[in-house]
Amino acid sequence: MKLTDIAPLERWMELENDINARSGMDANVFDTRGYRISPQKHWANELCPAIKDTDKGQSFICAPAHMNIAAQAARAGETVIEECDAGMIKLVVPIVVDGEFIGAVGACGMRFEDSEIDAFLVNKMTDIDEDKVESLAAKVPAITREKAEELGRYILKEVDAILNSRLDPR
Repeated sequence: MKLTDIAPLERWMELENDINARSGMDANVFDTRGYRISPQKHWANELCPAIKDTDKGQSFICAPAHMNIAAQAARAGETVIEECDAGMIKLVVPIVVDGEFIGAVGACGMRFEDSEIDAFLVNKMTDIDEDKVESLAAKVPAITREKAEELGRYILKEVDAILNSRLDPR
């Protein structure tokens, strides 16, 4: 079963837009392989696109963080909120239908208010100049753990509404 069997791509894109408008975080719906199902991006900061613009950043920071946290969420069947190696929040809500993991909703691109971006590590992993990383990192917005958890609950409620609408298509 694919996500677009549950709801049209436009509905999943609406969810991404809604999460971004509510939180400022970059939000994406992912299939079981960890691929975004929509082409849209709403960057939460300027550091993330700089990281993803490098092959190493995508391969060594972004993709492993998503795959690891999405796997945790799929196994647990519940929202997982962790930090990527760069020090930014990665929130993943699993999408499960009849006990089958069919995808996930992820939100990322902020940092917890009591944490810092690891500019040294980002520099070493991506070869982006450390001064540039520090400059971009200084602009990464912060969020409380409570607000991140609240966002996770909101996303879960919205995913449940999408899943339930397929059962009652009125």
